[in-house]
Amino acid sequence: MFDTQTYVARRNALREKVQHGLVVLPGNNESPMNYAANGYRFRQDSNFRYFFGIDRAGFVGVMDVEEGTDCLYADNCDMDDIIWMGPQPTVQQLGEQVGVRRTFALSELQKTIQRAIRYGRKIHFLPPYREENRQMLSNLIGIKSGSLVNYVSELLIRSVVALREIKSAAEIDEIDKACDIGYLMHTEAMRLCRPGIYEREVAGAIEGVATIYGNGVSFPSIVSQNGETLHNHYHGNKLAAGRLLLIDAGVESATGYSSDFTRTIPVDGRFTSGQKAVYELVLEVNNRSTAMIKKGVTYRSVHLASAKILAAGLKELGLMKGEVDDIVANGAQALFMPHGLGHQMGLDVHDMEDLGERFVGYDQEVERSTQFGLGSLRMGRKLCAGHVLTVEPGVYFIPELIAKWKREKINDSFINYPAVEKYIGFGGIRIEDDVVVTADGCRRLGKQRVPVTVAEVEAAMGK
Repeated sequence: MFDTQTYVARRNALREKVQHGLVVLPGNNESPMNYAANGYRFRQDSNFRYFFGIDRAGFVGVMDVEEGTDCLYADNCDMDDIIWMGPQPTVQQLGEQVGVRRTFALSELQKTIQRAIRYGRKIHFLPPYREENRQMLSNLIGIKSGSLVNYVSELLIRSVVALREIKSAAEIDEIDKACDIGYLMHTEAMRLCRPGIYEREVAGAIEGVATIYGNGVSFPSIVSQNGETLHNHYHGNKLAAGRLLLIDAGVESATGYSSDFTRTIPVDGRFTSGQKAVYELVLEVNNRSTAMIKKGVTYRSVHLASAKILAAGLKELGLMKGEVDDIVANGAQALFMPHGLGHQMGLDVHDMEDLGERFVGYDQEVERSTQFGLGSLRMGRKLCAGHVLTVEPGVYFIPELIAKWKREKINDSFINYPAVEKYIGFGGIRIEDDVVVTADGCRRLGKQRVPVTVAEVEAAMGK
């Protein structure tokens, strides 16, 4: 938790943007794993946490914009709770820590909302992503659950995005801390990786580091020697010599801020010549893309420039042909990299994605493409100082996608299919770093970069 004034200032800034009505920000509740008393690890709603700071279940924050008052609605723990959980602070005590002095039982919330509705006041709420909050809002406002999407406040969405996407110095410090733990996670994976162990052993080790030094992982870890599957959460394969292990993993800091790194390492500690060639191309795209990041440029333009670097490198490897500009204009390089260059990051590893990417990654100036590959770019808009982003180029050899494009003659004038087919079984390579846009460029987050050159990776693996 930050200092009290941080949360007061955030709510005041939101109030200035919204200007009228009630802002309702539900926190999250416990989510049962298999029965009510056995829950998943609690994760607070990021918007509630940003404005109200409290990392406990069962809270709803309400801001009365015209009156300038903030209220918390939640129930104090009873004796049964204390028996199982120990003494707990009261709702009032928690409210005082974040500058909220008006607290009420959760049962009072319905009266507050209904009174505002009777007086014709606007109720601002964000799109709910959990069913229990969807049902709660439906009951509070009197709108069918399935119709809530039509009443979500676009003004509130845009206001929240404008505030949350520009990170303060204190927030960047928290992300730096998460990145430092991410360094420990990935170097532990490099130390442990070897033929004969299972992916789950590496996954368990890095998630242990995340729990020891942070607040657990920031998303389900991707630890797979089948790295051509972009979000591969299966950890049951035995690692084999000659294969590559792709590890995409991050951690939350104590205050909930994320890191998100990807490294791809040779299972037996040494890259083959073929692996090294592809790996160094991906690393070149990462380094040169990072050098392009600065305020005032669009991330879409950085993505497209990186696509040209990738296409030129794939031509040198004999996998593509034709003019680089034509390759990228037709999206042919997306056969090898069907995702975007990166996304925003903060309290969420894909920051504010629950609010809708068209508000977070795009705006009226930069609209999302429908082209395969480019259409998967989550962040396209103009960069500002304080934006935190991932930079994560990759090259993947996806057998089903290769077969589909060859069969349908998609971009066949740019792709050397006989050469590409020789790489089936290669897997995939992704190299991902986290950066913050500064006044004069950007910087990588964390005290030191996770080992990334061929020599650094092999040294970290003890080879």
